Amino acid sequence: MQRGTADGYGWPMSMMILVAGPYRSGTNDDPALIAANMRAMNEAALTLMRAGHLAVTGEAVALPLVAITGSERIGDAAWDELMHPIGRMLAERCGAVLRMGGSSRGADEMVKIARAHGKRVFTSLAEVV
Repeated sequence: MQRGTADGYGWPMSMMILVAGPYRSGTNDDPALIAANMRAMNEAALTLMRAGHLAVTGEAVALPLVAITGSERIGDAAWDELMHPIGRMLAERCGAVLRMGGSSRGADEMVKIARAHGKRVFTSLAEVV
């Protein structure tokens, strides 16, 4: 497959892909487990980038903004103001979503939004690269 061309379904070969997976789910907000979840999503994003796609996580966009709002902990009002709304915006605007990892209401919501906007949803890196 060559980048910059369309596949047989009219989808561009090089896409902006939202990587959606668990962030807090199953962690009890343990920072080490959250970091492991982020690492898994970032590794997937790196693989996508190396395959010629623009990959992004909602956390990569939202967390720096959350940090300057005065948020004191995960799930406080300042955190809630930005985390999921930014993810929703990205799901609407990206060309596709890669849903990875285990249980996650937020990631499942990103998939639902992507499908509602006619976006592709991948469930493994092998489907994309």
